[in-house]
Amino acid sequence: MHLQTLKSPLPCSDAALRAVSPGEARAIFQNPRGRPNRSVLLRPQLAVSCKGNGIAVVDSGSSSGRSPYCCREEERARKAGKVVDVATLGNLCVDIVLNVPELPPDPFEERLAYMERLAASRPDKKFWEAGGSCNLAIAAARLGLRCITLGHVGKEIYGRFLLDVLHDEGIDMVEMDREAENNVTSAYETLLCWVLVDPWHRHGFCSRADFSEDPAFSWMTNLSGEVRIAIKQTKIIFCNGYVFDELSPRLISTTVEYAIDVGTAVFFDPGPRGKTLLHGTLEQQRALQILLLKSDVLLLTSEEASSLTGITDPILSGQELIRRGVRTKWVIIKMGPKGSILITRQKIFFAPGLKVEVVDTVGCGDSFSAAIVYGFLHGMTAINTLALANAVGASTAMGCGAGRSVATLDKVLELLKNPYPYEEDNFWDKMVNENSTKNDITLLSTAATHGKQNRVSCVSMQRVVSELLPALCEVGKGRIVGVIRLHVSLWLLRESSTSEPRSELGETAIGLEIFSSA
Repeated sequence: MHLQTLKSPLPCSDAALRAVSPGEARAIFQNPRGRPNRSVLLRPQLAVSCKGNGIAVVDSGSSSGRSPYCCREEERARKAGKVVDVATLGNLCVDIVLNVPELPPDPFEERLAYMERLAASRPDKKFWEAGGSCNLAIAAARLGLRCITLGHVGKEIYGRFLLDVLHDEGIDMVEMDREAENNVTSAYETLLCWVLVDPWHRHGFCSRADFSEDPAFSWMTNLSGEVRIAIKQTKIIFCNGYVFDELSPRLISTTVEYAIDVGTAVFFDPGPRGKTLLHGTLEQQRALQILLLKSDVLLLTSEEASSLTGITDPILSGQELIRRGVRTKWVIIKMGPKGSILITRQKIFFAPGLKVEVVDTVGCGDSFSAAIVYGFLHGMTAINTLALANAVGASTAMGCGAGRSVATLDKVLELLKNPYPYEEDNFWDKMVNENSTKNDITLLSTAATHGKQNRVSCVSMQRVVSELLPALCEVGKGRIVGVIRLHVSLWLLRESSTSEPRSELGETAIGLEIFSSA
């Protein structure tokens, strides 16, 4: 029996369609599927506005953990032309999800032979799913964020599949290398990741990137004009450790430094690759240090934080990362089903996880991260951000697989309306007791009351949920209109570009070249 992924259709209502003019509606259906051959320049006067999503920079001097978000910041973002909420960097792949009697062997040669046998014949499309950074992008889009992906996919059937999935979720892609469009060699093909599940629901992963010393797309050497423009128009660029499997450390470093120069916040989740990169080549070590020191937000599991700092205690390791950081505002420690921790330079925030019937944990971390992005951009308090992230991650765990099976907004709302926090082994009571003598702590509490005692502030789950639900319900009402208007604007820009000579793209160009699967 194969692992089934469920494709969630974009909700549509008559009211939403009425919000778009007849001319705009006709434009949607005139927009052909497949990647256009010409560029589309998003000019500021035609760009889609992102209501309520300004650049939020967390004040390291704030004791509340709240991002200072206000009309001034939103206006600054608008004037800067930052109309995209989040862009993912690289790691665009198609997951092939298969049940297998046993996971692949560990020895290099045997593992390579195992993958080659899998790849010898194309698996049925029912086993395909969008993977890698697509998980975060899809989860973020379902929370109402404007998303793009920066990366490369091939022109073969897998690349077309991936672009179709992103298109259906309202996500656009910027090709990182224009020359790649005309190259059909295997080095330019879409990356496949074989996600193997044994009878005990343990996961194994393998792709061609695992068997090469060089990144899969090592032929990418420069940051193109199109990508620079995309980053300029983006509020947050999100990187994970798997981007090193595709792009050279030098190109990753250049991208991060450029993002910082143009006022784009950097989020980094090193994942399991962090430990190997720490002991990798000099270029890998340098790029890793740039990301660790200069990211605005770091997201790690407790094990990953320990491997990067040599400190086993999750609080102390998180504090060490934020102490080293030049720009770091938040360090998020993911504690699995137990919940999560957010550390600032002044405070610590604890949020117990939610009890759910776990079906599959693939994609939970990416979904969790999407909600952190949402909270950061919307100026939510740290404790509310963690509560939302826990709910989004738990909702994904209730489904099968990642990609289109990551949490939907409806599932998140349903879970928040009936939350059952993790309370086993008095885990969070112990965490509070061990850390409250030296730190100011805010705890998401199951108790109906809230208040402060000594250095511990308790915020009730009931109160947090009452603050989250109205905002999330508005996301559900407004998303379809926003997605339609985004694609309408893209179509209008395509049409306008046909009557004008193509502009030279460079550092001073305004606009964003987007290759849409629409």
